[in-house]
Amino acid sequence: MSVSSSYLIGLPGSGKSTVGRQLARRLALPFFDSDHVIEQRLGCSIREFFEREGEARFRDLEASVIDELTQGPVAVVSTGGGSVLRPENREHLHERGRVFYLKSTPEEVYRRLRYDRNRPLLQVEDPLQRIRDLFDVRDPLYRQTAHFVIETGRPSVATLVNMIVMQLELDGSVAPASAPPPAPGAP
Repeated sequence: MSVSSSYLIGLPGSGKSTVGRQLARRLALPFFDSDHVIEQRLGCSIREFFEREGEARFRDLEASVIDELTQGPVAVVSTGGGSVLRPENREHLHERGRVFYLKSTPEEVYRRLRYDRNRPLLQVEDPLQRIRDLFDVRDPLYRQTAHFVIETGRPSVATLVNMIVMQLELDGSVAPASAPPPAPGAP
């Protein structure tokens, strides 16, 4: 059985980083947040880069980082909410690992992010409407990219991690935690 990387996609604030960190710990794999990797390379926040260089330049850098992370060692990777906007990102994610779409409603995301000032795309007059617009554009792209859709709704982080691990076990991407060791002399 080959263990594959797990990639988390979804709207900003859908829990990708939080769930990803816990999933990586559970699977004893390294964890990467593509946005944090980008910020480390830039030496500034994504928001600053966005304001200075624009979204197109940011998306170029993001595509490069996604390509790199999806070719690296087996890991758990959370991606930026807009990573699916580029066809090459969708292709790299889908073909190089198992993709989980953490699906949150715009209202859930708004409730989680309404006081967050570090999200450049949400610094607008009506953030809830902006989230609804992002959802309308991105939901079909998330679905196209994902192997699995996990509704975030009300479950705890631990429950979401359990749901992902169960999918990975059923998919054969990780060994079931409760599988007994093979009998001596078994093939």
